[in-house]
Order: sequence, then structure tokens, then C-alpha cells
Amino acid sequence: MKKCFIFSIVSLLFLTSSGHSFEVKGLQPVDPYGVFTTFSTESLPRGHAALSAGAEISIDPDYYRALAKTAFGLTDSLEMILTIPYDFGNEIGDGFEDVAIGIKHRFFDEGKYGPSMAYLLAGSIPSGAGNVTTNGRYGLGLVVSKKVGPVNGHLNLFYTEPGKRRLDQEIAVLAGLDFAAAHNFKFLAELYCRKSHESENVDLVEARMGYRIRTADLLYTTFGVGFDLKNRNPESRVMFSVTLLSPREKKKIQKIYEEE
Repeated sequence: MKKCFIFSIVSLLFLTSSGHSFEVKGLQPVDPYGVFTTFSTESLPRGHAALSAGAEISIDPDYYRALAKTAFGLTDSLEMILTIPYDFGNEIGDGFEDVAIGIKHRFFDEGKYGPSMAYLLAGSIPSGAGNVTTNGRYGLGLVVSKKVGPVNGHLNLFYTEPGKRRLDQEIAVLAGLDFAAAHNFKFLAELYCRKSHESENVDLVEARMGYRIRTADLLYTTFGVGFDLKNRNPESRVMFSVTLLSPREKKKIQKIYEEE
């Protein structure tokens, strides 16, 4: 599996061509069940929810994006996710992007040697404004995760079909890992390769790194930076998010007293 993954990444790097198109955000993982854009197979427990607010700043070209994300555990292995991106102060356009909704289902749990696996069904409502919409879209993804000691590795493969017929399909390969450096602190790293809906070749290869802190029992703060390894367009990206999880139910402890 490792050899196939390395070969895929190297092939993508050599098959790229210059060019840049506006990145439609689409469905995003909710912390802490992912890296930055890379999903993990782990999901919220049944009946629990998460709410996240974040922002992105991309430099040269400059554009700004606010993100609202939420997720809800339908079962311990089935999760519903919603992403609402809003762009402002941009050269390309302002306003809401298409609202994305999806379901992630872990159908294979991790074993002693094998990884856990999940599939993701995603779609976007054609609700975006002006130049920041693809008139909706739908797609399918495969998520693979494996834990080795304090390191969690994740591999994502996505295929997306845009709503506008003139646009090409989008293909993305993501690899990410999180390293538990301390009980409440994780280092994050991610490689994002994408062929956008406006290109016939891969037009974005971006390396991202950062950290995630559990600032409270149910509160996570994530910070990261990204660097385009291909076109330098955008040259860099800054990402920040805060996520609140719903509290877990406390188990009731029954005490049994025996009479002497």
C-alpha cells in the first residue's frame, strides 16, 4: 500500500501543468476528526454533535474565507457533515459558496495490521453567489486511516462532478497525519493534490502543517499554514479554527451496599 501511495504522489507531481483556478471549498472535516482538509475514519459517537468556526487567508492572490462547519453522529460509525463557506474581500468574488452536505460511514474497523476504511457521499446545494459557485456538485470519496503508536495517518481519494456542464470533474488526493506530542497537543501535516473543475491536469500541490490544541475538555483550537509546491499561486495560506463538541453523557455508577 505504501509503495502504491508513493507512486501515485510522484506521478501527480510530474503530470502537473501550470495554471490556477479558484478553489471551491466543498465538504470539510470537523475537528478533531481530520487534519486540515483530510478526513479521518473516526467520527462522532451516536447522538453527539460538533460545531466549528474558522477562517482562511490566502496570499498572492489574496482572498479571505470564513467557514462554519457542523457534524452529527447518527451512529457510532455514521456521521452527517455540513460546511458553509463565505468569501469576502476577494479579487475573484464575494458571497456564500455552495453549501456542502455529506455522510461519512466507516464500514471497516482498524485491525492489528490493517487500516480502518470509510466512504463519503457528498453534495453541494447550488446556493453560491456569482463567481464562487459551480451550481452545486456531487461526489464520492474513500477514506483510509491507520494508527501506529502516537501517529495517525490518513489517505483520501475524492471524485467530484460539478453542476455546470462546461466544468470538468474534480479529482483530489490527500495524505495527512497527526502526531500526539502531548496529551492535549498534536502536530499536523498534510499534502493536498488536486485537479480542479477548470483544468485537465493537476493544478494544486500544497503542503500544510500546523498544530491542534485541546484548550478545554470539549474545545479544540487548530492553526496551520500551507505552501504551494507547484505554481506558488497562491503562495501561502493561513488557516485557523475553533471547534466545540457536545458533552458526553456521564455514566451512572451504581453502588451496592451489603448488610452485615
